[in-house]
Amino acid sequence: MALILTRRLGALRNLSQKKTIQPYCSSVTAGRQHINGVQLYYERTGIGKHAVLLIPGALGSTLTDFGPQLKSLNKEMFTIVGFDPRGYGRSRPPERDFPPNFFERDAKDAVDLMKALGFSRFSLLGWSDGGITGLVLAARNPELIHKMVVWGSNAYVSQQDLSIYHAISDVSKWSARMRKPMEDMYGAEVFPMIWKAWVDGISQFTHRPEGSICMELLPHICCPSLIIHGEKDPMVPSFHPQYLLKHIKGSRLHVNPEGKHNLHLRFATEFNKMVEDFLDE
Repeated sequence: MALILTRRLGALRNLSQKKTIQPYCSSVTAGRQHINGVQLYYERTGIGKHAVLLIPGALGSTLTDFGPQLKSLNKEMFTIVGFDPRGYGRSRPPERDFPPNFFERDAKDAVDLMKALGFSRFSLLGWSDGGITGLVLAARNPELIHKMVVWGSNAYVSQQDLSIYHAISDVSKWSARMRKPMEDMYGAEVFPMIWKAWVDGISQFTHRPEGSICMELLPHICCPSLIIHGEKDPMVPSFHPQYLLKHIKGSRLHVNPEGKHNLHLRFATEFNKMVEDFLDE
């Protein structure tokens, strides 16, 4: 759900230039694409035949959510695309809102962006809210998705989840270090408003049967799927990855015993290796 930590792309141009040990293309291209009435910001790197889409979490962006992946995933094997969902990061305007179908809307935007960039089939990596978007995307578009990796994600909102969201709804109670990435992106006045809107938006699913976000869609996911969970994740209780494992046919689960919500940033080398191996199988 919440992005609280960040890794930046500043080290990207400091990659070793020694061709004998550094096989990666380090260039990143950035742009905006008109998709479904909005200008979506995206970044693209790599020259591999296997396209991979990175989907960020709540209020997240390529800058704040996927620095180690854009920098270090194998650029010879993969072409990596990260984007800022509408109303997030550098895909503003519009201002972000959270209608009941906001995950479906983000999934459609992501598919249409990849098609506009010329990708007819791709794998996806989704963190937190981005993982939920990925679940919807994979279920709605099985012919487009090669493989899927999700972490920090859930298919429904329980009363325990609701308590977690409400406990972190007031950003003034966060430490300055925790607030800084979002304040840098949105401004100190706007960030609390967008965050409160997100809390209200995710909470609305408790009014659905069983708190479902996309429970009914999981049986329609047919791509090979890797679910990753940080055992110390304070945002996502462990019953959520277990539910995904049970209801996504043929999926597998990896638990990082020391991982928290941002395990792909904290344990980036291990995470990237696991993802590369899974995508290359």
